[in-house]
Formats: sequence, structure tokens, C-alpha cells
Amino acid sequence: MTSWARALFFFLFFRDTELILAQIKYSTPEGVKVGAVIGNVAKDLGFDVSTLKSRRFRIVSGAHGALFEVNPNNGILYVHQHIDREQLCDRNVACLIDVKIVVENPLEVHYVTVEIIDANDHAPSFAEQEKIIEIAELTAPGARFQLPGARDPDVGINSIQRYKLSQNENFHLEIRDRGEDKIPFLVLQRQLDREQKTNHNLILTAADGGTPPQSAHLNVTVRVLDINDNRPVFLKEVYSAVLQENAAIDTIIIKVEATDLDEGTNADVEYAFGSDISSDLLQLFSLNIHTGEIGVSGLIDYETANVYKLDIQASDKGQPPMTTDCRVIIKIQDVNDNKPEIDITSLSSVVPEDSKYGTVIALLSLTDRDSGLNGKVICRLTDNVPFQLKPSYKENVYSLVTKETLDRETLSYYDISVTATDCGEPPLSTVKTLSIQVSDVNDNTPEFLHNPLELYLMENNAPGDSIFSVTAIDKDLNENAVLSYRLLKGEGGHKDMTSFLNIHVDNGQISALKSFDFENLKTFQFQVVASDSGSPSLSSNVTVNVFILDQNDNAPV
Repeated sequence: MTSWARALFFFLFFRDTELILAQIKYSTPEGVKVGAVIGNVAKDLGFDVSTLKSRRFRIVSGAHGALFEVNPNNGILYVHQHIDREQLCDRNVACLIDVKIVVENPLEVHYVTVEIIDANDHAPSFAEQEKIIEIAELTAPGARFQLPGARDPDVGINSIQRYKLSQNENFHLEIRDRGEDKIPFLVLQRQLDREQKTNHNLILTAADGGTPPQSAHLNVTVRVLDINDNRPVFLKEVYSAVLQENAAIDTIIIKVEATDLDEGTNADVEYAFGSDISSDLLQLFSLNIHTGEIGVSGLIDYETANVYKLDIQASDKGQPPMTTDCRVIIKIQDVNDNKPEIDITSLSSVVPEDSKYGTVIALLSLTDRDSGLNGKVICRLTDNVPFQLKPSYKENVYSLVTKETLDRETLSYYDISVTATDCGEPPLSTVKTLSIQVSDVNDNTPEFLHNPLELYLMENNAPGDSIFSVTAIDKDLNENAVLSYRLLKGEGGHKDMTSFLNIHVDNGQISALKSFDFENLKTFQFQVVASDSGSPSLSSNVTVNVFILDQNDNAPV
């Protein structure tokens, strides 16, 4: 197996909400083949593999797309796309990718963190193939000349670890640490004599610490010039400044200054960016060649980079010119210029009205690209809704759950607005709307408008004719509101007339199967039962009192 796992578990139980959260951590090197196994999530979480499909065991994609997938048959987490650590995490030391796994019945959310381990898949490289350095003869030993640093996208031990200079009698290599970078300097050991040798050809080698190590070479040509024997000197070797992001164009950030002990043109100093500065930095910063003022020339975005390192070179106008260098470190101060982002994973847009308190409706994740208080997010819901947000153990992750009993007959549809507001000044907000439909359950019995009912029936009615009709209503929907009618049978006595009556099961029309005679029967009653088609079915009764009306159908005797 090309990947390995370090299982690290965190659990959070909501017994009443039926929501269980857990987190596992795995590690895998970058560059593994698509399909490589990361780990068996189902096994590590203790799931029954046979239930994975029925419980919809799946990954909910996050910000990095479908880098990983899980096999719903065996619960194995595997690589779905090619993994390039440098593309995902740039030069960050820790490269952690969060994967959200959801299973249902009951609902469980598990957070799997996959740490991408750096592989030594990049060789060091120099921005140019050759560096030409001009050094005046009789320059005192110990003079330092900055060489271009090599770049390596890898991190840690796989990044650049050492520099080496080819064997020679006049120079040696000195490495200085400036922050996280190693800067090579060419140091003069012996005075140069132009008349003996005009050019010195050296090779600078940069090597990383991988296994096996990879390296790059730079040809260094030293041209020996006639003397302008004092070089400019900066007041500081490292300058520091703080700049707010989104600073206006032409804002002056800092001024560097170098002095030269020579006179005339040999003491006139001009400033320039170092030779290995990237083109991106040239679009963001400007340098006044005469005053040494560094200004803003592009959009400064804290979320893109929170610190910039510029190498500045000072040269005099002597023949030959002499140079020196310094570093300027510009720290960017965050401004609240990013609205919070809301990611809603809706588990169901339809909620039964008999849902228990704490039933999970959706999962919400909040992010804000700003930092500090500008990136701290507060979330709230629309007022007067029967739902609430429950925070997770993971910061800025919430569950939307029910907090009251739902009643579809009162309100069947909710548009819930979720508002995320950061703590910046002024605060920025984002609103998202979640639509929830309340589905019907059979919780209403059929109702008769009046109970009891009275029927006045003229004697000598025609058998089979309709004599009366009953109607009930049901507040539920669909099959829960479809009613059927039947007669409630009596105990079979001489007053039980239900055997002489018939009722239509669908519309409640009642017909008599015999003709009634006032002289033999003046009144009786029966009951009608109305039942809905829900499961289980609900029903109610109504009593019908029947009064037989007399006709003049008997002659005197």
C-alpha cells in the first residue's frame, strides 16, 4: 500500500439529534497513483460494511473538489485525482486536506483530515543560467557579493539545504540565513589583479536534502575591473516595514539609504531591485532609483501573501561601479475586505411535521479569508422560526436543527435566512436562504360539521332512493385526507335499522333499502363512521336521528 494512516479520533454525540461526529487523520505522500488506498474509513470508524450502501456512505465535496473518493462497498478511502502538494499548499509546512463524510439512518458526519507528505519531486533551479559579477581590482579581501538564490517548491528537508562553490584560490562561499531563506554570498579571499587574469569562471551548486538529493548549477563569471575603491554601504542590512493591504497606488512604504565614501560620480548612488526578484513583485512595488523610496504600484492583498521580501541593490557611478545590497521585509496588515462565505449541505429540503426536537436539517460551514477578528464569524437565523443552529466541536461548523414542534396545517413552508457576519470594523455580512418544505403526516381525524344530525323522512319512501347525505372534512393532505364512509352496526335489536340502510363509501350518500311506515316506526337512530386513508387510519363518528313523518295513508275503520 502506497499510503499510510495515522488514525486520530474525535467524537461528538447529540443523542437527541441522532447526529454523531468523528474525525480521523491519515497521511499520504504526494504523487501517488490515482486509486492508491489512503485507509479504510469504515473499518477505522467501526461501521458494518454491509450497511454502507443503504446508509448512503459518501463524501461531501469541499473546497478542493474530488481529490479523494470512498468505495461504498468496502469503505476504503482512495486517491481520485493526482495530488500535487505544491499546487495545493504552496510552501506551507503542514498540508492538510479536510474531507467530510456523511452517512444516514441515523445521520453521522465524520471529518477525515488527510495530510499530504512532501515528496522530493522538484529539483532546485536558478532563475538564470549565468551570473556576471564585476569586481574591481584591489578590492579588499572579505568583500561579499550576493549570488542569486536557487528556488525549490518542495519544503522541509526536500527544500534547498546547502550551496557549494567550485574549487578556486580567490573566493569562498558564505551562507546567511534571512528568515526562512538561505542566501549565498561570494566572499573575496585574495585581492584580484586584472593584469594577471581578467575573468574568473566559477560554478555554484545548490542541492536539496532529499533522498536521493537533487541539485542545480549556476555559472558565475567574475570580471575584474579597474578600481573605484569604495562601495556604497546601507545604513541597515535588513529593513522592516508594515503596510496595510489595499494601500493606495504610489503610497510610500519605506526609504532605504546607502552612503559612499568616494567623491564626485563615484559617490553618486542609484538603487535597483535585486536581479532575482520575481516579475510578480515588480508589478506590486516600485523603487525610486535616486531616493531609494519603495512605493506601491499594484493591489496588495493580505490573503495572497502576508509578507514580502525584497532585495535592494545600491550602485555608485564610478568606473567600474561598485554595489552593495540589503533586504527589505514588508509585513502586510490585514483589512476586513472579505465577506464571510456560507457553505450549506442540505440533508433534506422536506421535513415531516412530526419530526422530533433536534432533528438535523442541514450542515453549515462558514469561512472568511481574513485573519484575526476580521476572520471571526458570527452566524444567526431568521427570527421566529422553529429552527436553531447548533455549533459543532469544529470551529465555524453548525447543524441546523428543529427546536419546536412543526405543524404543516399552520405553516407548510419556511424560507430561512442564514446571516454570517464577521467581527471586523466595519463588519461584513453574507446572507443565504434555505427553503424547507414541511411534509404532511396523518395527525388530524376527520371532522363532521355537526353532531348529531337530524333526518325527517316521509313514510312510504321508495326503496333504494337516497334519503340523506353526510360529509366530513380532514385537514391533512393527499391520502391522509381521502375519506371513506361506513355505517356502524348496532347490536342487532328491533331498533337496529342499519341492515335496512346503505351508504356510499366515497361520497356518504345514504339510501333506504325498505319503505318505512309511520304507524309501525316513528323514530330511530344510526351512526356513520368517516375514516381517512392514512397509516394508521384515523376516524370519527356522527349520530343521525331519523324522524318518520306521517302521511294520510290509512282510511277510518
